[in-house]
Amino acid sequence: MKYLAEYRNLEATKKILDEIHKITTREWNIMEICGGQTHGLVKNGILELLPEKVRMIHGPGCPVCVTPLNLIDKAIELLEQGVIVCSFGDMIRVPGSKKSLLEAKALGGDLRILYSPIEAVSIAKQNPDKEVVFFAVGFETTAPANALSVLHAEKEGVTNYTILASHVLVPPAMEAILDDELCTIDAFLGAGHVCAIMGIQEYYPLVKKYKIPIVVTGFEPLDLVQGIYMAVKQLEEGRCELENQYARVVKEHGNRAAINVIKKVFEIGTREWRGIGEIPNSGYVIKEAYRKYDAEAKFNISYIKVPENSNCIAGEILRGIKKPNQCEQFRKACKPSNPLGAPMVSSEGACAAYYHFSTNLID
Repeated sequence: MKYLAEYRNLEATKKILDEIHKITTREWNIMEICGGQTHGLVKNGILELLPEKVRMIHGPGCPVCVTPLNLIDKAIELLEQGVIVCSFGDMIRVPGSKKSLLEAKALGGDLRILYSPIEAVSIAKQNPDKEVVFFAVGFETTAPANALSVLHAEKEGVTNYTILASHVLVPPAMEAILDDELCTIDAFLGAGHVCAIMGIQEYYPLVKKYKIPIVVTGFEPLDLVQGIYMAVKQLEEGRCELENQYARVVKEHGNRAAINVIKKVFEIGTREWRGIGEIPNSGYVIKEAYRKYDAEAKFNISYIKVPENSNCIAGEILRGIKKPNQCEQFRKACKPSNPLGAPMVSSEGACAAYYHFSTNLID
C-alpha cells in the first residue's frame, strides 16, 4: 500500500536508528507534540531503541486530553436538559467532575456517537422538536469539518443545531511550553496532520524566537525515526531550522480551502487547556456572525466552572514535565476501566499508550 507499507519497513527503520546512534554525542530532549506520534513511538518500541542520550518527551497533542473538565460537564448538563448530544467516540469515557458522557447516557441522556458532524445536522433536521448539539473537540485538524457543519446547517435552514466548541491550536501551546520555567525541550517533532491543514508558516517565528529546531513529522515508524534523526542532526550541528519530514502530505501553505472554511466560522481567542489552564490566543471561538450556532451562548452554560482532579497529574504529563509511569496513580487507582484523567482513556493519550503497549519503559 503506497505511503503506508514503505514507512513501516523494518530494515529502513533500523538503518536510520543506527545513524541516530552514530551522530548522538550529547543528551537531547525532543518533544513529539502529537498523541498519535506518542502512540507510534511506544507501540513500535522506538523509545527503547533510541540512544540513552536521546530522550523523547510527550507533548499536549491529544485534543481529548486537553479538553477541560468544565466543558465535559457542560455537555453532560445539556444531556440532562434533554438535548441530543452528538460526539466522536473518543470523548464518551473521558471523566468530567462527577461522571462521563457514557455514564450520563446510561442515566437516560440521549447521546449519539457519530463519525462526522454533518451527521449531527441531519439528526437535527430529522428532529425539529429537539435541540441537537455536536461536541466539537479537536485541534486545527477537525476544525474544517465542524465549521462546515455550521455552514451546512445555515444553508439547510436548520435552527435547532449548535456546536459545543473546544478547538485548540498547536503553536500557542508550544510557545507556552517553551515559556515554562521547567521546560527542558531542545527540539520538537511537529504534528504532521495539523500542518497538513494549516501549513508550516506559523512555525518559522517559533524557530526564530526560541532558537529551537522543529521537524514536522508523520506517524509511521520510518517517519518518526527520520524526524528524530533530522532533529538530532540539527542539534549536533548547532543549527535551529524548520524542516518538513512529512513533505509527501504537508505543503508549505497547507490546505487553502480548509483554512478559508475555518476563518469563515471561527476566530482566534483564549482557550482553557485541561491541566494547563488558559493560554491566550490558543484556540478557535465562534464568530459573532455565527453565534446562534454556539451552544454555550444558546443554552447559557458558560457559568459552569469546576476544578481539576487533584489526584491526576495530567497537566504535568501534557507539559512534558513527567512521564505517565512517574504518576503515583498509574496502573493503581488510574486504569482504562477507571481513568482519573483523559490521558488514560483517550486513544491518543500518553498514559493509555504506556498502559497498553509497554511495561518496562525507563524514565
